[in-house]
Amino acid sequence: MHSVENPKGMKPQLAQVRWFRIIPVVFITYSLAYLDRANFGFAVAGGMADDLNITANTSTLLSSLFFLGYFFFQIPGAQYAAHKAAKKLIFFSLIFWGALAAATGIVNDTTTLIVIRFMLGVVESAVMPAMLILLSQWFTKEERSRANTFLILGNPVTVLWMSVLSGYLIDSMGWRWMFIIQGVPGILWAFIWWKLIDERPMEAKWLTDSEKTELERRLQEEQVGIKPVKNYAEAFRSRKVILLSLQYLLWSVGVYGFVMWLPSIIKAAPDMNMVTTGWLSSVPYLLAVIGMLSASYFSDKSGNRSIFIWPFLLVAAICLFATVWLGPEKFWLSYVLLVIAGGALYTPYGPFFAAIADVLPKNVIGGAIGLINSLGALGSFAGSYLVGYLNSETGNFNASYTLMSGALVLATIITLLVIPNPKKPSIAPAKTF
Repeated sequence: MHSVENPKGMKPQLAQVRWFRIIPVVFITYSLAYLDRANFGFAVAGGMADDLNITANTSTLLSSLFFLGYFFFQIPGAQYAAHKAAKKLIFFSLIFWGALAAATGIVNDTTTLIVIRFMLGVVESAVMPAMLILLSQWFTKEERSRANTFLILGNPVTVLWMSVLSGYLIDSMGWRWMFIIQGVPGILWAFIWWKLIDERPMEAKWLTDSEKTELERRLQEEQVGIKPVKNYAEAFRSRKVILLSLQYLLWSVGVYGFVMWLPSIIKAAPDMNMVTTGWLSSVPYLLAVIGMLSASYFSDKSGNRSIFIWPFLLVAAICLFATVWLGPEKFWLSYVLLVIAGGALYTPYGPFFAAIADVLPKNVIGGAIGLINSLGALGSFAGSYLVGYLNSETGNFNASYTLMSGALVLATIITLLVIPNPKKPSIAPAKTF
């Protein structure tokens, strides 16, 4: 669809074809990338720990090592994506993470597995910020929450189908073939990515010259209302960037404590097999997809990011804590609360990352997203490690649920303090720095 001049003198409509050319490719790419962090929990619950003689403490370390590698290389990758080429960075990441993910299926000792898990985090570390930067070069402020949501939908949608598929693959072929079958497509997809994606609108042969010019003009106009920041040092000292980083760290404690250990939590229920575990593990992510699409749409429509973030984090905290009081004997009621918690944990992602782009100037957004995402990775490491540690030390899930709930309450409070409300001019984005 082409841009159309409005006869009343209003701004011309931007080319809608962007949504069909960019978003499906971005979605599939991130979906494939997310496999290597989500399927490990199923392998552990499905026999990997017994085959490799992995102790409970080692299993906890392996689950969290991915995020340690992810933490260390976020900012350099984000800077490269922002100032050089996000497309090239993602291309090579696809090839390496597909190879490493498949290689997990042929390991015979924990030392090799430790190296692979860490390197998977390193390889994938720049993908998320690179994708967000790429989308910020294609979609305006009024579109960004929806665009980001379609990217991040690759997360819950992947876990949705992967939970069911992994359960069947492990049951019929074993955990080794699960890793190999789910790793190879990433390598093949890298070449499709390279063919279909353009770095910036001016490089796209499928846009007319007028469509390219109008889109670039709109994106440049958005920067006028944002106070300039000299460099990354100034951006990283900003109260807003620091609080956003802390908020995302605490949020990630809840998200990845949940994602990495949900299969084990469900598998621990009486008379539970791997196929049923896979199906039950997928349900929270179906709710997450519905929540993410709805929140991003209304966030873009209203321009209010905060109201589509903090209420969902608070609901997730309440649901996780309520499972502590129910106890293991009320599994199905606890399961319903876990489904609600999972959906609520994912719903705010689109508005959250759109809020970052709303308040930061373009010259530092790459490093700032890298910093925020790296602190999120640190929270993911802490969440997956501490949840596993508390589960093994206490013999139940009560302490880990309480930890995740507390982290989410703190994330809720920080959101209320830092994400601007458009109805209150005193904290408008222009006053960020």
